[in-house]
Amino acid sequence: MTERTFQSSDSVRSARPLQYAREAHFPFPLSLEMGGVLPEFSLCFETYGCLNEKKDNAILICHALSGDSHVARHDGRDDPGWWDIAVGSGKCIDTDKYFLICPNVLGGCRGTTGPNSINPDTGQPYGQDFPTITIGDMVEAQRNLIDRLGIDRLMAVIGGSMGGMQVLQWATRYPQRVQGAVAVATASRLTTQGLAFDVIARNAIRRDPCFFDGNYYSQESGPQVGLALARMLGHITYLSPESMRSKFGADRMSPRDIQTQFEKTFSVGSYLAYQGDRFVERFDANSYLTLSMAMDLFDLGEGGDDLAANLASSRCKWIVISYTSDWLFPPEQSRRMVDALLSAGKQVSYCNVASSCGHDAFLLADNLSSYGELIRSFLHNLNSAPPPVRPASEESATHPTSIFHAQRLDHQRLAQLIPAQASVLDLGCGRGSLLALLQQKGYKQILGVELDEQAVLACVRKGVPVIHADLNLGLKLFTDQQFDFVILSQTLQAIKDVERVVMEMLRVGQRAVVSFPNFAYAKLRTMLCEQGKAPISLGLLRYQWYNTPNIRFLTIADFEDFCREQDIIIHQRICLDTEAGVEIVDHPNLYADMAIYTLSR
Repeated sequence: MTERTFQSSDSVRSARPLQYAREAHFPFPLSLEMGGVLPEFSLCFETYGCLNEKKDNAILICHALSGDSHVARHDGRDDPGWWDIAVGSGKCIDTDKYFLICPNVLGGCRGTTGPNSINPDTGQPYGQDFPTITIGDMVEAQRNLIDRLGIDRLMAVIGGSMGGMQVLQWATRYPQRVQGAVAVATASRLTTQGLAFDVIARNAIRRDPCFFDGNYYSQESGPQVGLALARMLGHITYLSPESMRSKFGADRMSPRDIQTQFEKTFSVGSYLAYQGDRFVERFDANSYLTLSMAMDLFDLGEGGDDLAANLASSRCKWIVISYTSDWLFPPEQSRRMVDALLSAGKQVSYCNVASSCGHDAFLLADNLSSYGELIRSFLHNLNSAPPPVRPASEESATHPTSIFHAQRLDHQRLAQLIPAQASVLDLGCGRGSLLALLQQKGYKQILGVELDEQAVLACVRKGVPVIHADLNLGLKLFTDQQFDFVILSQTLQAIKDVERVVMEMLRVGQRAVVSFPNFAYAKLRTMLCEQGKAPISLGLLRYQWYNTPNIRFLTIADFEDFCREQDIIIHQRICLDTEAGVEIVDHPNLYADMAIYTLSR
């Protein structure tokens, strides 16, 4: 087995002292949500960058269950942090621009008050006398730290996994103090399957003969076997079937020769043994029990009205990021959060990043070019004006749902059709050019839906809120008449279920605007008739038969027949010759290569 095979999100972590850690002590009681009181508490934290004069560039980074305050190295002599790939000078969370605060959570074991801390009432470590804490208690302790630092409002709160739960808690408990929320690989509550793994992990620790009811600090040895087994189990949930196959499939009978008491017959066994043994070196078993329970108790609702009601108090902008192969915090949970935020009227962007790395993806470099750039762009646009709109002809990348990449004559026409201040949903929005144009014109309530991941990233870079979704699956995340206008621009011909999508547009919007290429265009007819070849033109319909994204070849006449059959009212029709750049009034089915319709039921 190679060293790379043994690499994981734990690879850079160690038990060495944290050189730049600071302690904030709070000599007053902290009342806890599950009952009980900590008579006093301390938080270990690290900061990066400089707080500006306005104090509006502060970002709180919340770590996952096994993390700590050391999110990144401070200089070349410092040890790596758990998110060095994302945090630092010029990186996606840029320490040259932002003042970052990362505290070790309440209940942790790296300097913050937790089970291994001294109970002032007894003079001994808390052990199992440490009270049950919640994600809310962690956030309350962090709030005291933010107050101590003199920061009234956080530019953003960022976190993945259990850290993402803290993000949700911050945004809903202290809505006036959070400008932006970055929730990564997280959920409003853990799945029952996730709970089951945590239950087994806690049992492994408690049933270790060296657990001593949690009072093992004065013993020669603590529950190292139980904690290592809990971590092995955790690592299985952090990986995906694809990553397991990639790491161990080819050499499953070639384990690494390591010193361990655990089974190492198979390569995956030696990997898990190595990860478990390393974890014991730096983590406390009682903290694992405490923090995993806090994560399991967190519950803002599974979805629907309950979750929407719980998220309704937030006032910030949101970005939610999930990973396709994450089965511990599956993308369905992120989509439910996004649905709830949309139904509560919140501004949210969402991307389900294609990844084979499983839950650990947010800590690994494999997909950093996607999720890191999403975070970078979201943070940049929180305090900056969106970049100026470029003509669509200058957009270098293409995507599979929109076929029009020439100069978008239809964008200006579409903008003219939509009244000022109308709310707009753009389906198959591509790289967000139309919505960015509307945004610069002063439209406030805009949202795009796009299937292509790189196009979603382009939207976020423009400061355009966008949801990563497949139109063919319907628009159930939107309520009836939620938008004034729903647009489907140059995408109808790439839709599989046209009838369903059009009817959903008319349900969600008071007006629907549809534009599409007209395949009855005279030049196409002539080419097919006279040359007997699949037609192309220099304008909108320039694709060859073998690379066209079109799966529908409709005409203006076809579409108007469809509207009559479905009792759809046509309020306005605009027909264009995009090659000549003119509007066509006479015989549009012959002389126009594009049509725009405004519709309602």
